[in-house]
Amino acid sequence: MKVSEAEILIVPGYTNSGPDHWQTRWESKLSTARRVEQAEWSKPVREDWIDRVVEEVNRATRPVVLVAHSLGVPTVIHAVPRMTQRIAGAFLVAPPDVANPDIRPKHLMTFGPYPRDPLPFPSITIASRNDPFGTYAHAEDVTNAWGSFLIDAGESGHINAESGHGPWPEGTMVFAQFLGRL
Repeated sequence: MKVSEAEILIVPGYTNSGPDHWQTRWESKLSTARRVEQAEWSKPVREDWIDRVVEEVNRATRPVVLVAHSLGVPTVIHAVPRMTQRIAGAFLVAPPDVANPDIRPKHLMTFGPYPRDPLPFPSITIASRNDPFGTYAHAEDVTNAWGSFLIDAGESGHINAESGHGPWPEGTMVFAQFLGRL
């Protein structure tokens, strides 16, 4: 699949993805990409976030490719049963462990636990070995339940601008290969 054949929905996490974040960079470079905007980035309400993703997916006119980071991942996973448009695939990065009582801020737990049903479309999950918001073992567990292909990002932190993943050329290459196989 080519970029021009899909609607690429960027689904950021808690506090949104800033100007140096790889999601923002991809959004500006991919002609059919658009961000799912949330009313409250710093005080996320699970149902509101899910509603926004469902709304954006269901208004798509081409097959959708979801690109979710952090809290965007559980948002997408919870939204799946309500999506009516064709999802070509999902690129899921740094899934937080939203069922972990030690997660901060605490209200992120309202996004857990993850549904464990297999995803009805191809997906890739990229997880780090030292992500402060979720262990690799957790990412491996939920990825296996979803039937997603897991990529080990090594010790890459939360795979965001703060961990040195602003441009993230490796992610760009993996995304291009993933898109090419859809």
